Parts: sequence; C-alpha cells; structure tokens
Amino acid sequence: MEGQTPGGGGLSEKPVPTASGPGLSSLGAVFILLKSALGAGLLNFPWAFHKAGGVAPAFLVELISLVFLISGLVVLGYAASVSGQATYQGVVGGLCGPAIGKLCEACFIINLLMISVAFLRVVGDQLEKLWDFILPSTPPVPQPWYTDQRFTLTLLCVLVILPLSAPREIGFQKYTSILGTLAACYLALVIVAQYYLRPQDLAREPHLESSPSSWTSVFSVFPTICFGFQCHEAAVSIYCSMRHQSLGHWALVSVLSLLACCLVYSLTGVYGFLTFGTDVSADILMSYPGSDGVVIVARVLFAVSIVTAYPIVLFLGRSVMQDFWRRGCGGACGLRALAEPTGPWVRMPLTVLWVTATLAMALFLPDLSEIIGIIGGISSFFIFIFPGEALAPLAVGPSQLPAMGRPRGGQGAGGGSPCRWDGSQPCLLSQGQGSAHLPSLNTSTALDGHTRWGAVINPSCRQED
Repeated sequence: MEGQTPGGGGLSEKPVPTASGPGLSSLGAVFILLKSALGAGLLNFPWAFHKAGGVAPAFLVELISLVFLISGLVVLGYAASVSGQATYQGVVGGLCGPAIGKLCEACFIINLLMISVAFLRVVGDQLEKLWDFILPSTPPVPQPWYTDQRFTLTLLCVLVILPLSAPREIGFQKYTSILGTLAACYLALVIVAQYYLRPQDLAREPHLESSPSSWTSVFSVFPTICFGFQCHEAAVSIYCSMRHQSLGHWALVSVLSLLACCLVYSLTGVYGFLTFGTDVSADILMSYPGSDGVVIVARVLFAVSIVTAYPIVLFLGRSVMQDFWRRGCGGACGLRALAEPTGPWVRMPLTVLWVTATLAMALFLPDLSEIIGIIGGISSFFIFIFPGEALAPLAVGPSQLPAMGRPRGGQGAGGGSPCRWDGSQPCLLSQGQGSAHLPSLNTSTALDGHTRWGAVINPSCRQED
C-alpha cells in the first residue's frame, strides 16, 4: 500500500502503518466524489453541446447517461462489499479473474497517460491566450518566437513539471487539492454571467443550431460526458472508507454527487453554447477574448491547478509501471539499484519518459476535442464495461464466487484488509489482485477534480485476525 510519510501529509511510495479514525461521513463522501468528477472536462462541454446539435439533444443524452453513471457507481459499491477489495483494480481482478484485472491495469495507465496529455494541451492553450494579453499585437505582426507553444510548454515541463514530478513523495498536493473544484465552479459562474452581461467583445448574435445534423451527431457528446463525469476509479476507495457502508447510503451519495456535477456541467454547456453558438471552441476559454479580466482569472486558476495536478496523475501512472517492473524485471536485474523500482535509477527514467511522451503527444494533437474523445472512449471501460463484468459473477451469488474474489483469513485477494461487510470499520486502501499501487490520502487532502480517481481516502483500519 502507498502510504504517507510521517508528517509529510502527501503521497509516498513507502508503506507505513495507518492510524485509527472515525471513517468518512456520507456528506464527506459526496463532497470527495464531487471533487473527483469536476475538472478539465468542463472546458469541452459547450463544444459538445454544439456537436450534439443544440441544448435539447445534448441535455437529453446527458440525463440518460446519468442513469447509467449512477448505476455503475452503485454496482461498484456492491461489488466492493462482496469481494472484500478496496481498490477498483482489486475489485475487477478479484471478481473477474487475473486476465481482466491486467486489462483493467492497461486501460488504467493509458487513461492516465491521455489525461496528462489533455492537461498539457489545456495549459498550452491558456499560455497562448496569456501571451496575447501580455504582448498584444495586430494580426500582421507575428508574436515573438518565445511565445510559441512548442517553446513555452517545453520550458514549463522542464523547469516546473518535471521537478515537481520527480520526488518519491508529493506532499504539496494537500495545499492545492481544492483548486480544480474552485476553477470549475468559478468558470461556470463566469460563463453564465458573460452570457447575460454581454461584454462589448461578445455583443454579436451567435448562430445556433435548431436541430442535430444526424442521429449520430447526438452521441458525439458521449465521450465528453464520460470524461467529465469520470469518478468511478475512486468510487471503490471512497465507499470502503465510509463510516456507514450500506448500499442505501452509497446510492444516495452517488445520486447527490453526480446531480451536483450535472448542474455545473449543464450550466457551462448550455450558456457556453448559447454565447458562441457554432463558433464555440473545443476549449471554451479559447473562445473568450484575451483581454477580459474575469476570464484571465479563470485561465490562471485552471493553469495553476493543472500544473499542480499533473504530478499526481504522473505519480499514479508511474506506480503502475513500477508495479510492472517489480513483477517482471525486479527479480531478474542483477544490480540492486535496478531491483527496487522506487529508487532513483528506475523512478527518474520513468518520470522523464512519461513527461516526454505526454509533451510530444500534446504538441502533435493540438485539438483538445480529439484528446478528450480518446479519453472518453477509454473511460467507458471504467464506467460501463468493467462494472458490468464485475456484476456478472455477482448474479450467481457470493457463495459461487471464485476463491480469489472472496476474502479469506481476514484478507482480500490482494493481501490487504477487506471492506468489513458489516460496515462497522473502514477498510485499508491497499492494492488488490492485479491492482495499481494507489496512494492513500487524508480526507482533508483529497485530490482535485483533474485527478479523477486520485481522491482516495486514508481511512481508519485494522487487520483482522
């Protein structure tokens, strides 16, 4: 299990004992699940409303999707209580077998990689607009070479992101965990206010589509919905840390949190689309002029929150790769330094490789909608396919589950403490069968909405005899 260093309050790659505590309340679970979902996906919602053919069809698809999104969360909570696992990968691997568990790991790391690409793409877009504000120029006069995204984004990765991502412990996250949620809520308010106030730069009438061009275009909003509402990877850990681990409590938590997300996303999508119509950009912030003060604040908020969230996403992805290294290459390496994947000789090359690969993809995939389309497709596995796979063996009853999916001797399939079936004691957030090394966090330092599945709680727990 990935624990915290004493007094560090951050993410650590060294297991430490956990302390006892009261567990997470239902209201706290609602807030943390909400923080896991709100984030960079908000920027793409107005464009998705345009691609769907208007407000009515997009909103209809969003409401229908919401039913399946909530159902997936409820299924994951039930599967966690039956399987005794405390992580998403542990539940899938424990109930569906090691082959599906490894597929889940592969999808997990690809999803994290593309999330990192989307982060860099958003930061690059905001840097471009900020340079337009700092160095205004008329169109015939080109901007200086040092304002080019290929230079500024590379410089940012080398000087800021790479040093923040290199350490074994990421302790600063407890100070920035709320930034993503604040940026999302602030942006929604700005978009609504700008629609009614109509600043001089936005004083033209947008061209609005009255109906979708085809039935297939309606479903183009689906990847954005999957990306925006994706919090299912964190759901198992949040459920296992709740004080009252009953299906009724968890269903209420799922409904309230996703309804709140739906409100924020819908306001942004509706008013962003009504403001710009068919001219809306894939990144809604790129549609606003660079000189607007309130929009500049939103740009800075999003840029800072993403720069601080990127190392946490990298940490999660690196943990999976270190687990692969430990299982595949650790024992075969003759050098002791290479046998330990958390050491600098393995950790640093993996970090540099991750940053380099995501930077290259961010520069060669300039359209945010293309990146979110890929992420949304992968997210559907975590939202629909894997929960369905986990539900299938549960249909025959817990007594018929394979041995690897049932807690034995007080431990789950992955060796960590299982979720207590009576809900009287929160469970240990450890890796399950074939699971990634997910870090544990205090409830007060849950990750922001950009991190999606990083909002893992460090509950009170104890090993059962």
